[in-house]
Amino acid sequence: MIEVIREKCNGCELCLKACAYDAIVIVDKMAEIDLDKCPLCGACVSACPFDAIFIRKYGQKIINREQFKNIWIFAEQKRGEIAPVVFELLGKGKELAQQRESELIAVLFGHEIENLCQELIAYGADKVIYVDDPKLKDFLDVPYTKAMTELANKYKPEIILSGASVLGRSFIPRVAVELQTGLTADCTGLEIDKDTGGLMQTRPAFGGNILATIVTPNHLPQMATVRHKVMDPLEKDESRTGEIIKEEIDFSNLKDDTKYLGFTKDETQMVNLTEANVVVSGGRGLKNQENFALLKELAKALDGGVGASRAAVDAEWITYPHQVGQTGKTIKPTIYIAVGISGAIQHLAGMQSADYIIAINKDPDAPIFKVADLGLVGDLFEILPLLNKKLR
Repeated sequence: MIEVIREKCNGCELCLKACAYDAIVIVDKMAEIDLDKCPLCGACVSACPFDAIFIRKYGQKIINREQFKNIWIFAEQKRGEIAPVVFELLGKGKELAQQRESELIAVLFGHEIENLCQELIAYGADKVIYVDDPKLKDFLDVPYTKAMTELANKYKPEIILSGASVLGRSFIPRVAVELQTGLTADCTGLEIDKDTGGLMQTRPAFGGNILATIVTPNHLPQMATVRHKVMDPLEKDESRTGEIIKEEIDFSNLKDDTKYLGFTKDETQMVNLTEANVVVSGGRGLKNQENFALLKELAKALDGGVGASRAAVDAEWITYPHQVGQTGKTIKPTIYIAVGISGAIQHLAGMQSADYIIAINKDPDAPIFKVADLGLVGDLFEILPLLNKKLR
């Protein structure tokens, strides 16, 4: 906060001249500061010869950095099945842990989930800390936040990583608030700074037009959520061994206004997009909802999934779970077929990691052709029926 001491201020206007933001006025020979305009730059403090203006800075909590060690991966699981993004994080986490000369630890929540611990070790975890409690059987923000916060305060990890899934995006920010630390969301890259040892967290910014690298220099643990399909898992090694630690969390005094009602599977998706080897996506060029039948026929013939651009989803031609791009799913299929999609940078952010990209568009200058391995310039309403006929 910035304050003016009435007893010292005589309205000399030197602060007025020093302020580049027009944030100071003189009223009755007294400086008054508009807090909405003031950026707390301190120019007026330096200009005042009477020490009548000062900035009150709140003290920063001093952290003993030597207490914080090891890299944690939140091992998201649903109905007894570990989310694929966890294996990718374990692969990247192993690399980071080796650079930091620390251990890679998976943190697992749920009920009757002890059998999953060995699978996490097989994919790279040195240790698994798990909490088995009926309160954690189905995901709710408050108990998951309490469990992670208590464990982090006890063990003091240097880094906590989670998938940028619906679940991770929901409760990991709450954990960051409880631990009074920073969080970088939706990362596509993680590296260790060789000079500082800090975590460099890279994510798209400004609508995906640039990649920003973010650091958390003054707070620990360093926390990030990471996109699915942007990192590679390690090969599963059933022979690996590791320590398994069971922890207990007291939920008896937990206050939670939410209740788990149930789970309804999305029956519109023939194949989970993030796991599909082939994805056929449609955009504005399909013109209407009915024409998505051409894509579904092609995807079915290729044993693949159906995706869509944001324009198609916004037009309600297909539901949001099919959306590929910065505000949808990030996928990494073997083959990606873009039909009637121009190739906006936001869409490319979700699919350009595909091994082989095929684009079908009547506009030869469409941006999608710049990333495509194979481009077909022509009318999709002529090309798709021929493709489907050939495959039949």
